[in-house]
Amino acid sequence: MGRYASLFDRAGFRPFAAAGSLAYAAPLVVNIVVAWAVAEAYPGVGQSVTFVALALVFLGLSATLPTLASAAFSGALADRWPRRRLMIAVNAVFLVAVALLVLDLLARPTAPVGAPGAPGFYLPLWVVFVYPLWAAITTTTTIFRPAYNASLPRLVSSADLGRANGLVYAIAIALGVAASILATELMAQFGHPGVGYGLGVALVLGLTAQFALQALPPELDRRADRPRGSFLRDVVAGYRYLVGRRALFQLTLGALAVNFLNAMAFVQLALYATTWLGIANSQAYLYGVLLGGATLGAGVGALVVNKLHFERRAGTMIILLVIAQGLSVLALGVFRSLPFALVDMFFFGMFPGMSQTIFLATVQGTVPDDLLGRVFAADEVGSYALVPVGQAVGGSVTLATGAVELTFLLSGALTVAVGALLSAFRSLRHLAILPAEGLPIPPPGAVNPPAFEPGDVGPG
Repeated sequence: MGRYASLFDRAGFRPFAAAGSLAYAAPLVVNIVVAWAVAEAYPGVGQSVTFVALALVFLGLSATLPTLASAAFSGALADRWPRRRLMIAVNAVFLVAVALLVLDLLARPTAPVGAPGAPGFYLPLWVVFVYPLWAAITTTTTIFRPAYNASLPRLVSSADLGRANGLVYAIAIALGVAASILATELMAQFGHPGVGYGLGVALVLGLTAQFALQALPPELDRRADRPRGSFLRDVVAGYRYLVGRRALFQLTLGALAVNFLNAMAFVQLALYATTWLGIANSQAYLYGVLLGGATLGAGVGALVVNKLHFERRAGTMIILLVIAQGLSVLALGVFRSLPFALVDMFFFGMFPGMSQTIFLATVQGTVPDDLLGRVFAADEVGSYALVPVGQAVGGSVTLATGAVELTFLLSGALTVAVGALLSAFRSLRHLAILPAEGLPIPPPGAVNPPAFEPGDVGPG
């Protein structure tokens, strides 16, 4: 742990790690609380499974256009604007949206609002208000992430990027697990008002993150030393760079498919918990533990992966982790056991936690500083473009079959197939931060070397 502890000796890394971990944990709590609240929105209704499935699909769809639109330009914002001030501004918007969401869930207006999807389907008025607020929250996190991830190479050297990413992610996971369990316990103890109290936990995390962001070093506000073009030209340049890097582009396409398949299943997770696993409203804390297991696994994976020295075989490791992730989802649809699900969710979280750390370090260690924000944003657009479609497909499968476990079976099997397909791409298999003979490690903030992609074409 000594090499992890030494990161805190770097100027500015302490507030950076605190700000990122708090800002990442807060939306996780909001997601858990809102999804559970919607899953319990139709007590005593004969078609509650159908209505809940549709309401959860609409929850995912509500943030689709705002998320994609913000992802399209968030990278250019991160590369053109002072990154520290940008993060402070979007986190402030997050706080306002969560505060309004708390008021909505505490007031809880129940007037029915007719909605398409099934005979007699309606949305309680408070759920209708949830949708635009959830869209605002996801938009702020979409803008925050590229600015934050692009800032790390200004604080640590390329040799420490994997450990720094893993450490921040692990701290965020630990906070997210503790906060999620606390939030779900408040829901279990206080019923409907407890949902508002649970969101208060996210509000506290966001407020604390705002103080940490204020303490970030001014170095993060430094603008890249490059000719200034039009905003639209800068946006396009990020996509052009990503397409020119064959392995990263293939990885983005793979993430597009995997996130689509994950969305199919996990938009229905609250319904899966209540119907397949039999978790009652009075046991809402078990739903928190279920999700906490996944987030805990992600944190462990983010730390453990640095022991594997992935710098020279990043692409191959990501492919193997995609296959393992698919098997973990498949198992959730096979075994109807809460203890098994708790263990399996740990591994489901661990595999993406490992691959996410590898991906972040690979991009940060190989993409020039003045393009980092746009490359991260372009990846987010590609990765999340089909998420709402996956949510709609997952809801449709559940509605058509009446068996939510079949959605998990289908999602897991197809994810394994995606991993097998990715293994056919030679340039992706050989994606690495450093070739076998090694390259010089640039100092923090320096322009990083190009990624090692044998047989690949360069940008442009």
